[in-house]
Amino acid sequence: MAATRTVDEIYERHIKPLPAADRLRLLALTARELADSAAEAPKRSLLELEGLGSHIWEGIDAQEYVNELRKEWDHRP
Repeated sequence: MAATRTVDEIYERHIKPLPAADRLRLLALTARELADSAAEAPKRSLLELEGLGSHIWEGIDAQEYVNELRKEWDHRP
């Protein structure tokens, strides 16, 4: 929350008093910088998630699990 308060304070004290043209210029500069940094971000692959959470399934037989789910489905209204 401290960071939010600081941003709000900066806005109220330094940005809000600026003329509209300067605030628009600041907005454009900020947007351009954010777009540039997003373009530089490394591309991620869905394959990086492979094996994530596998410990949850340790000791569980996949076929038995599916069979139990199917039994539950048969008993639903």
